[in-house]
Amino acid sequence: MSKTPITVARGDGIGPEIMDATLKILDAAGAELDIEEIEIGKAVYERGIPNGIEPSAWESLERTKVFLKAPITTPQGGGFKSLNVTIRKQCSLYANVRPCVAYAPFVKTNFPDMDLVIVRENEEDLYGGIEYRQSQDVMASLKLISRPGCERIIRYAFEYARANGRKKVTCMSKDNIMKIADGLFHKVFDEIAAEYTDIENEHMIIDIGTAKVAAHPEMFDVIVTLNLYGDIISDVAAEVTGSVGLGGSSNIGENFAMFEAVHGSAPDIAGKGIANPSGLLLGAIQMLVHIGQGEVAAKIHNAWLKTIEDGIHTGDIYREETSKQKVGTDEFCAAVLERLGQVPSSFTPADYSKAPAGGIKLPPLKTIEPDEKKRVGVDIGLNWDGNADDLAGLMHDCLQPDQNLKLQMISNRGTKVWPNGNPGTFCADNWRLRFLAEDETQEIRTSQVLALMGNMNEAGFNFTKSVMLHSFNGKPGYTVAQGE
Repeated sequence: MSKTPITVARGDGIGPEIMDATLKILDAAGAELDIEEIEIGKAVYERGIPNGIEPSAWESLERTKVFLKAPITTPQGGGFKSLNVTIRKQCSLYANVRPCVAYAPFVKTNFPDMDLVIVRENEEDLYGGIEYRQSQDVMASLKLISRPGCERIIRYAFEYARANGRKKVTCMSKDNIMKIADGLFHKVFDEIAAEYTDIENEHMIIDIGTAKVAAHPEMFDVIVTLNLYGDIISDVAAEVTGSVGLGGSSNIGENFAMFEAVHGSAPDIAGKGIANPSGLLLGAIQMLVHIGQGEVAAKIHNAWLKTIEDGIHTGDIYREETSKQKVGTDEFCAAVLERLGQVPSSFTPADYSKAPAGGIKLPPLKTIEPDEKKRVGVDIGLNWDGNADDLAGLMHDCLQPDQNLKLQMISNRGTKVWPNGNPGTFCADNWRLRFLAEDETQEIRTSQVLALMGNMNEAGFNFTKSVMLHSFNGKPGYTVAQGE
């Protein structure tokens, strides 16, 4: 077998310790790897690189397209961007796959039958990091959801379920509130689910879904959800298994993949030799499956399972009633090495003989007939220290008869405050004014909007944002305000 090039980063905090242990096990098990090491994270940030990764490291990633990464530390504040998010987006790692398995009775958990996989969209949503300070009091964060992004992650979840013998895929969203963004995710889920008649499907609102994951995780098999929700519920699920330290994670793209532990760099225990390398090791097992070394992956996974059932435990999962020996990082690594070639008796032995080498390949995106798009109005945001009725009066002075625009509504923090607003509604200093066409049969021209904003500018108004409003096939492409 020829060696597969991979890029390795030892990371920060406990990262170097758990990576050392992981690489020892991979080597002893016979993994055929050609390793290139790069430096990322804290030391690179401190050299003045705001994204924590230098051009030479990107060159290695471009060569190997497979990345085994230990946890890193992102400095707080100062405009530093999350390196994890940067890599996921620049390498188009659209799918974050996190298996969450209970290892009862050897690892304490209230849910011994838990065995679920969370497939999280990895590029879009609020993790675009597009934020604005709109006024003294109001901050805004933009949530972006695309049809291609929804289609890729949802189809991946169904293909993953089929490839791994899973029986059900559950979609989680908040489309009862975010009817357009989350509504698209739910709509695409229903479309794609209809193509997989061999797999059960269901939808849950994310809040009750998260509660069910915490209280009844055995209900689930594969969960597919949006970026922020997936980040939250995957940590909930990992904790419910008994330890976040046992969570491995893969980040999958069309031509690139990154593998890591779910947990962070844990600087408080760095250098003490007590860190659990299991999360990173399980991530590395996912990597071996992905690059077509499933036999080696199974060998390591079974040795790890045998170590767990033999009661050789690091401090984070050690319990006197079920554990036999409390060990540190190096001793745990040695225990796994000793058991290479053995299989567990209490757990089902790992078998990756049917896993698709090179990862799951998706078909081309669907061709969607374009909707008829028509500009029908504009939302204009501005700072204002007065009240809604006074603001509406001033706006009428800015509207000219030839502009074909009318002031439809004023809202504050998403709640309608004009016309007929509730006097008790608390208002901050940033307002949204919605202007629509007087004649609904005519399309609004950009020049009309610019003329209106020119009049508002002459009147001394301080703009914060403007968004063109459109209809698609005659249906509004925007939501009404709360109370409208």
